Amino acid sequence: MKLAWILWLASVLPPQTADSLCLSTTVYLEARDQSVRGQQAVAEVALRRRDSGLWGDNLCDVVTARKQFAPTIVSPGTQLGNTEAWAKAVTVALEAETNWALPVGERKEIVPGASHFAALDIASPSWRNAYQVATIGDHTFYKVQALKPRKG
Repeated sequence: MKLAWILWLASVLPPQTADSLCLSTTVYLEARDQSVRGQQAVAEVALRRRDSGLWGDNLCDVVTARKQFAPTIVSPGTQLGNTEAWAKAVTVALEAETNWALPVGERKEIVPGASHFAALDIASPSWRNAYQVATIGDHTFYKVQALKPRKG
């Protein structure tokens, strides 16, 4: 499957299904070689950003916001060819969405408050000196700004 095809498919699917596809794609592209915990943390950052409304009102908008997550950084021709990693990413994304739908006090948070993450061996973002929440695998998770769910 090519990334461009997946993103096109997300544009014609019902919103909830599209969001699951976009989150699965992001988990795959960002963390397919990471532990389940690392993949959960990536999903959590995207879900937290969606709730804030700062990067968009749905997961597809959040993960395709310019230069924020892999779907806008890698080539649209990128093949998502590892079927085992894809299946794992889908499972992690769906479980993360289910977990995130719980009331705030009942959610299991992997990287509390994290709004960003980076693989510092390949990226050097300007905000890398922000508060470090955790390092899981190749990713360091940061609380760059306090994100609060939007009102209403």
